[in-house]
Amino acid sequence: MMNARRNQGVGGMGPTGRFFGPGELRLAILALVAEAPGHGYQLMGRLADRFNGTYEPSAGSIYPTLQLLEDEGLVRAESTDGRKVYHVTDEGGRVAAEKAEEIERLWGRAAGRGEWGMFREPEAAEIVGPALRLVKAAVKALARAHGDPRVVERIQEIFVDARRRIEDLDAERSGS
Repeated sequence: MMNARRNQGVGGMGPTGRFFGPGELRLAILALVAEAPGHGYQLMGRLADRFNGTYEPSAGSIYPTLQLLEDEGLVRAESTDGRKVYHVTDEGGRVAAEKAEEIERLWGRAAGRGEWGMFREPEAAEIVGPALRLVKAAVKALARAHGDPRVVERIQEIFVDARRRIEDLDAERSGS
């Protein structure tokens, strides 16, 4: 269970829960500054964009992390138009380059979590209840089947067929 949870990210698969593990917010902010300089609120916006609105960073998490990065010599702040604009240092760029794979995995998890943003749309409420009842019926059938592989396979087939039918409906509507 712990390995599966680790692979999904600290916040798991859904839209709620804690996303960043130890040191990950620091790494995410360093990566954003390495991409392009910015002041705190710009960096907050760019980080939120990575999540398609499913995560809203707070000033209370961003500014202390920027201060930590500055204390570590990974970013430097320059005053521009009365704001601190953060720039990556040579050392910060080196650390970001060394951690490129970890950063890509982090952004991949963020994008995956961002996919849940669609559930904020009012229309989603129309299908969430029936979808959850479908999942509940499947789990109930699995429990009663006591792990019978034929039941597991049949339920999987039903889900795959339902997904394909919905995707076909979407393709027909969009004329693809």
